[in-house]
Amino acid sequence: MKIEEQDGRAKREDVCPSKKGKLDLDSLRAQINEANEKAGPEYWRSLEELAASPAFQEALHREFPKGASEWVESVSRRGFLKVMGASMALAGMTGCVRLPMEPIVPYVRQPEEVIPGRPMFYATAVTLGGYASPVLVESHLGRPTKIEGNDQHPASLGGTDIFAQAAILGLYDPDRSQSVTSMGDQRSWQAFLSAMRGPLNAQKSLQGAGIRILTPTISSPTLADQLSNFLKIYPQAKWHVYEPINRDNVLEGAKLAFGQPVETRYDFEKADVIVSLDADFLYAGFPGNARYIRDFAKRRNPDGNMNRLYVIESTPTTTGAKADHRLPVRANDIEGFARTVTSTAGVNSGGSTLLTADEGTVAAAIAQELKAHSGSGLVIVGDHQPPAVHALAHALNQALGNVGKTVVYTKPADANPVNQTDSIKDLVTDMRGGKVDLLVILGGNPAYDVPSDLGFSDLLKSNRVPLRVHLGLYQNETADLCQWHVNQAHELEAWADARGYDGTVSVIQPLIAPLYNGKSAHEFVALLSGQADATGYDLVRAYWQKQNVGSDFESLWRKSLHDGWIEGTAFPPETVTVRAPNFPLTQNSDGDRQALELSIRRDPTIYDGQFSNNGWLQELPKPMTKLTWDNAILIGPKMAERLQIKVEDVVELELNGKKVAGPVWIQAGHPDNSVTVTLGYGRRRAGRVGTAQGFDAYALRTTAAPWIATGLRIRKTGETYKLASTQGYQTMDTPDGGHRPLVRETTLEEYRKEPTFAQEEEPAPGLTLYKPYPYTEEDYAWGMTIDLNSCVGCNNCMLACQSENNIAVVGKEQTAIGRHMHWIRVDAYYQGDRDNPKAFFQPVPCMQCENAPCEVVCPVGATNHTSEGLNDMVYNRCVGTRYCSNNCPYKVRRFNFLLFQDWETPQYKMMRNPDVSVRSRGVMEKCTYCVQRINERRIDAEREDRKINDTELQTACQQSCPAGAIVFGNINDPNSKVSKLKAQARNYSLLGELNTRPRTTYLAEVSNPNPELKS
Repeated sequence: MKIEEQDGRAKREDVCPSKKGKLDLDSLRAQINEANEKAGPEYWRSLEELAASPAFQEALHREFPKGASEWVESVSRRGFLKVMGASMALAGMTGCVRLPMEPIVPYVRQPEEVIPGRPMFYATAVTLGGYASPVLVESHLGRPTKIEGNDQHPASLGGTDIFAQAAILGLYDPDRSQSVTSMGDQRSWQAFLSAMRGPLNAQKSLQGAGIRILTPTISSPTLADQLSNFLKIYPQAKWHVYEPINRDNVLEGAKLAFGQPVETRYDFEKADVIVSLDADFLYAGFPGNARYIRDFAKRRNPDGNMNRLYVIESTPTTTGAKADHRLPVRANDIEGFARTVTSTAGVNSGGSTLLTADEGTVAAAIAQELKAHSGSGLVIVGDHQPPAVHALAHALNQALGNVGKTVVYTKPADANPVNQTDSIKDLVTDMRGGKVDLLVILGGNPAYDVPSDLGFSDLLKSNRVPLRVHLGLYQNETADLCQWHVNQAHELEAWADARGYDGTVSVIQPLIAPLYNGKSAHEFVALLSGQADATGYDLVRAYWQKQNVGSDFESLWRKSLHDGWIEGTAFPPETVTVRAPNFPLTQNSDGDRQALELSIRRDPTIYDGQFSNNGWLQELPKPMTKLTWDNAILIGPKMAERLQIKVEDVVELELNGKKVAGPVWIQAGHPDNSVTVTLGYGRRRAGRVGTAQGFDAYALRTTAAPWIATGLRIRKTGETYKLASTQGYQTMDTPDGGHRPLVRETTLEEYRKEPTFAQEEEPAPGLTLYKPYPYTEEDYAWGMTIDLNSCVGCNNCMLACQSENNIAVVGKEQTAIGRHMHWIRVDAYYQGDRDNPKAFFQPVPCMQCENAPCEVVCPVGATNHTSEGLNDMVYNRCVGTRYCSNNCPYKVRRFNFLLFQDWETPQYKMMRNPDVSVRSRGVMEKCTYCVQRINERRIDAEREDRKINDTELQTACQQSCPAGAIVFGNINDPNSKVSKLKAQARNYSLLGELNTRPRTTYLAEVSNPNPELKS
């Protein structure tokens, strides 16, 4: 939504509890100092909570903020009842929605393998940035409904990320392009074929000198082979590669160090000491992150050989939150820090930079630890850091003996590993020079995301290129400037292949026929090569048959489709040696530390903008800020205080004559004299969900400084803009006024002295006035543990739960007043100095309390307890009193204030899980421990006359968790994994002193700080 559009609306009361009063930094600092003197909360979720502001204290004792129960329309609730009549009102308040009668037609001949009500699973993959993520897709009668990780695939071991989970919603997005168009008019595929024959024939005599193909990063061996064959037919044609979130710096750093581009793989399970230089490797979007999270989490067990993580970063991230030591510095200053560590470790770094006292102390400690753990250390660098920093990390890893142990080099997964910035610059030069007659854009959205200094969209508008063709999932900004647009098939609709981060090739097989008769990139390139009738299946199969001549290909092919990957395709390690490590300094890396710096980053939820129209990802809180539906200008508390800027103030950023305006978010732990913006917003043609959300940060991006820039100017505009953050909601009150921590944590040293520290306030087992139910006499008693040491705050559990349980998207306005519907939330807590606090993540689903406070207050018995310990909801009984939610100390219940579910769009009906009821207005809902999965496994076990096995039943959040932090099972079975975890000394109950007896418990967090750096 544009700022001027929002300001033009009638003003309503600001009802967000944590932001009711603007964040006045002067008064806030005084309140924080006063709160500290009075021993205020040790763990806090927002700066308002830290300051104990009156608005926060008022909101603490309310389940919903003021105004959340009000109608957002101008008509009052009483007026609505008068207009619509009592019968309509009662029908709405009891959650009844009358759907039209639709005939159900049974199979005439039912397929042999299809059993109605029993899903089937198919191994396939989804890609991001060219890298394949292996998945298993659940299909109900030919409709894909849920994505899980492939636990047999070496690249993930069963974990997924938020982008893989959200691919289901992308498949069924009704705003996807649904036809071939020419100049805005709908055309047929045959008409497009006819239109292409002439230009392609004309280029044959020119050997394709006027043809340019622009693709995003491609790791598909089949598609790369097709493009190579096309270039043989048209040898003067050129293949350009560009996508905004590229790995140019990574590959250029490898060239600087080794003289050739290589891919770096890390083995975190073998690493005792990990040093991250601005690398958020524990969050979605980092290549291999699902496997890296799993390996990292294995080494966070305080009862084993625990690793130590140092993070030096330029903006707060989930990886920084898990660090044992975190140092916030400007992005430009990280190179100087890396050079100091390198030289201190005894490796020639080509010079060093003067560091602050704190930075020097940390750098010396890191160098000492890396040398002491030679062969078991690991240095990893963020993709946005300049090539010199990557080269320094390679030199460090080699000199310290880490290569071949914790670090391995292989060929790049990218089939065409060129410098993508140089590639797009060359294309623009040819377009300006009139050398391009036919431009084919295979996916991507360059008119929106190419650096602003190139003027790519202006060139498309100027008609310098006579014929422009675009293949894409959406009628986006680029499609609007091309004469022809061909609707692309979704990855879940098409045959393809792609490499994972380790080089393993996954076979991508369709789960459903293309909903809109779209074409895959394989079929499109085949058309350009004269194979208009070729199918994706034939092309992929033929390529791999050609690679396996003489073998039993049919058996190999069937096994690959079953497993999801082609065995033996992972890249073997490459032997490379660092050349002279005297790497030149990057421009501005040793500049003025007081100069204002701009850091540009991919967005945590919508990436580079390609997921702008995905409502699940738009409404998913960003892991550190908990912002939804918008990007913001992130600054630190010190800078905000100095410039007298408050949260939601609109400021104007100016860089090299380009100006962008956006709202401010003051983020604890953000470095001073630095501003962070994220890409992907400000879309003009994204769809009904994503258009006009946030501001476009691409306007500040240039080819010379795509990630880090200096010379930024910031100016207050005097305007404000409402941001929807969930961080201030569902705050749990504690009996002693907030001083008892909800997060239990300690250091490894203290844990070894007092292993039961987390259980200090646990109530005695028999402390009750009532006779407890004999759960131990039942076959099953379901329970869950969440290991805070393993949880990395990736939010994957939230999207998995949303996909599994048909949870609605409510939109920005509803989220801003506390009506978001996620059944599980991931709270972010902070501890310590606001300029560099320690951060903790705590997933909070329904606790499934044995002494459930919600059950005793429900006047209609809509919430009940089962003999297996589940707190169930009977939706048809619920009349919407919300007493249960008010009485829940954990604030995990969600109420349908309005009809949030879309009952009309046919694509969404296909997407929903048929095993889970779809809730309507006036109904309370919450986590059910995925009771539909429990019942499915119970039926299987009873049919086979056995009990449910410990390994066969997983909740959606558990199955998706890449860290394995969530464990669910039968606590009546002493040999179950969940029972063994609950028996550990770290196990504790959230708000256990309330004696609610929650079935969901936590394993306390234990950090492993360096004793020499302890304050």
